[in-house]
Amino acid sequence: MAAAGPQSSLRGALCRQLLLTLVVFSFACEACKKVIFHIPSKLEADKVVGRVNLKECLGSADHIQSSDPDFRVLEDGSVYTAHAVALSDEKRSFTIWLSDSKKQTQKEIPVLLEHQKKVLRKRHTKETVLRRSKRRWAPIPCSMQENSLGPFPLFLQQVQSDAAQNYTVFYSISGRGVDQEPLNLFFIERDTGNLYCTRPVDREEYDVFDLIAHASTADGYSADLPLPLPIRVEDENDNYPIFTEAIYNFEVPESSKIGTTVGVIYATDRDEPDTMHTRLMYSILEQTPGKPGIFSVHPSTGVITTVSHYLDREVVHKYSLIMKVQDMNGQFFGLMNTATCIITVKDSNDNLPTFRRNAYEASVEENTFDVEILRIPIEDKDLINTANWRANFTILKGNENGHFKISTDKETNEGVLCVVKPLNYEENRQVILEIGVGNEAPFTGDVTLRMTNMNRAVVTVHVEDQDEGPECRPAVQYVQIKENSPVGSKINGYEAYDPESRSSSGLRYKLLHDPKGWITIDEISGSLETSKILDREAVTPGSALYNNVTVLAIDKDGRSCTGTIAVKIEDENDNPPEILQNYLVICKPKMEYVDISAVDPDEPIHGAPFHFSLAKTSPEINRLWTLAKVNDTAAHLSYRKDAKFQEYYISITVKDGEGQSATKTLRVNLCDCTHPDQCRVTAGAILGKWAILAILLGIALLFSILLTVVCGLVSARNKKSFPEDLAQQNLIISNTEAPGDDKVCSANGFTTDTVNNSSQGFCGTMGSEVKNGRQETIEMVKGGNQTLELCQGAGHHHTLDSCRGGTVEMDHSEWYNFTQPRLGEKLHLCNQDEDHMPSQDYVLTYNYEGRGSPAGSVGCCSEKQEEDGLDFLNNLETKFTALAETCTKK
Repeated sequence: MAAAGPQSSLRGALCRQLLLTLVVFSFACEACKKVIFHIPSKLEADKVVGRVNLKECLGSADHIQSSDPDFRVLEDGSVYTAHAVALSDEKRSFTIWLSDSKKQTQKEIPVLLEHQKKVLRKRHTKETVLRRSKRRWAPIPCSMQENSLGPFPLFLQQVQSDAAQNYTVFYSISGRGVDQEPLNLFFIERDTGNLYCTRPVDREEYDVFDLIAHASTADGYSADLPLPLPIRVEDENDNYPIFTEAIYNFEVPESSKIGTTVGVIYATDRDEPDTMHTRLMYSILEQTPGKPGIFSVHPSTGVITTVSHYLDREVVHKYSLIMKVQDMNGQFFGLMNTATCIITVKDSNDNLPTFRRNAYEASVEENTFDVEILRIPIEDKDLINTANWRANFTILKGNENGHFKISTDKETNEGVLCVVKPLNYEENRQVILEIGVGNEAPFTGDVTLRMTNMNRAVVTVHVEDQDEGPECRPAVQYVQIKENSPVGSKINGYEAYDPESRSSSGLRYKLLHDPKGWITIDEISGSLETSKILDREAVTPGSALYNNVTVLAIDKDGRSCTGTIAVKIEDENDNPPEILQNYLVICKPKMEYVDISAVDPDEPIHGAPFHFSLAKTSPEINRLWTLAKVNDTAAHLSYRKDAKFQEYYISITVKDGEGQSATKTLRVNLCDCTHPDQCRVTAGAILGKWAILAILLGIALLFSILLTVVCGLVSARNKKSFPEDLAQQNLIISNTEAPGDDKVCSANGFTTDTVNNSSQGFCGTMGSEVKNGRQETIEMVKGGNQTLELCQGAGHHHTLDSCRGGTVEMDHSEWYNFTQPRLGEKLHLCNQDEDHMPSQDYVLTYNYEGRGSPAGSVGCCSEKQEEDGLDFLNNLETKFTALAETCTKK
């Protein structure tokens, strides 16, 4: 029969648990003889199915288990239905497991249940009808009262077997209360089958005894199957209900609403559940204090709740309740018990702090601060030293200037009123303050009071007069004066006053601090006078305030105060605008123009918009260059397409809105480049003085070496010899790097430079001093031991005869023929690609050194002592490209 619903799941779970248990034991399992029972299609619970001979399979079995939870197997092998069973199929099988834990042996007995079918057959007329009498061998309901008073042994019932009609039957019982604990509680008379109990039984310990009755003959034959004989112990109300705690402690906030849960009490009863013996009812026996009734308890659940609005901690802070629980649903004959319930009322901020008085007075001297002037006590009924009790004071009115501060004394809960900013008797002799007080915690009391949850009091503060010194108020006073005013111009000074008389008479003034020394002060009146001409732009660029003049005012008693005079210098248009740029680079044709801008140190009213124009320069500059306005402070400087690559000096005039103007000459380099940085290094103006000095020293060193070698070669020649320094007499140091600048060619085809320095000492004594606008020609002197000097003159060409009064023989053709081929070869080598340079001691190409490239010193030729004349020029490379070009000109 297949079980339905939850029963099927339960049976499956039991089977799985049993299988797991058997697997853990790991017994050697052997099957015994199969047993077959024929049963009806339906069986009620606790019905006998049959009996199995267990000892025949395993005589030492100490554990018997059925694989089907619908059937249970007793120790004697009897098989009973544990539940009502209905066979849906004709057959059903299960297994009885027998196990011996000591021997670790397990065996199983297969059981097959077959549906017993009724076979109807035709009875012959002569066939004798057999009739069988009904047997009386079935469980008889039996019970006994717990705690029975006897007499003992107490007769319970009689067990009889139907087989006793034909056989002499002997009765016996087994089970808990006989051969299991509690031993010998029951016994049965062997011959009569009368069942007795030997002593009282407590139901709370044993509620039912499952006995098994046996009927057998003298030779051991079981006349009937074993009879299950359950004996139920009927409950008696012999257990008092017991609370889970002797004393319950609960808390409830004051002013709680009606119905607020306070706590739950609970009791237990050992008597039989779901009977009147365990149906409990809770109640309150007594409340202390007694009136009014504040609490109630639910009779069934034990939940304690509030039933009144009169829960006020300030009136009663703790309640004690005697709680009662009674079984029999609270009937008077039921058993009862009691417990104590302590309910503590928690404080809430339901009481506002109040001032003891509505008005207070205090006094304080003027000019004093950080002093306590008043303590204000309050009263609050809430719990002390809690947020509901601690006060918060506030100055509601009268402290708009911040002279007062009020705080709370944490120990006394008083308000402490202090003066934190000096008061002035002359300004206000009395101050009226309105003070409010509340609590740290929000107010939870009456809704009508909650709208005005702050008590108020008025404090009148009287200010006491003091004999004070002068007052410098305001601390900073402003005066104005025009810049460039003449010395001695007077302006209003600082004015202090006596607070009592409100007058400035009798006060003396002294100037304490004037960083520029521009101002003097009159000791009596305090007026100011200029001691220098004031320049607004010299104070602080962009600022018109000269505000560091400090003045001391002193009364007749020597008391003083200090003030500051902020002198505002009114601007005049005394400064023309100024162009910011000095040197500009334009990459042609990549850049079509360059921007120039100007600034004016005067105030904006005297400044922009600016007007840019070309100054009266050469017609060529006016033709090639134009200006176009960009905005109020800038303009475009543009060039025409036919402008050549060179440096231009362009004078530009800039004029402000009121006519002040200034002219500035800009050096503009129109360069063949892609970026202005490629041309900037060619401008001497952007080189530092140390860089220029290093270049000049390097060139001077090179000239010394060249002249030394040339002089040695010339002195070795017979008759026609040249002075040692002859090859260098046209090489004069130049302070410009650009090739070809300031060159002056002499009559013999050599070039001289105009420079601002001197050079001495070439193969004797050679001196020269050439200034701008003056040109000298170095003449060749024939003879080795004569002194060669340069002559000076303004725009004249002097020979050596005119300078020294001697006769000089010159052969220029020989000198030209000697130097020209070598210089040409040198120029050819210098024009080669840099990859073919034989030495690394070189800088870049002359007309572009590159950003940040240093000018290397001339060191490759310093040790040359060849006898081949000018062959050393082969290794000079790019540094002297311009030099060679100059020397080859005719």
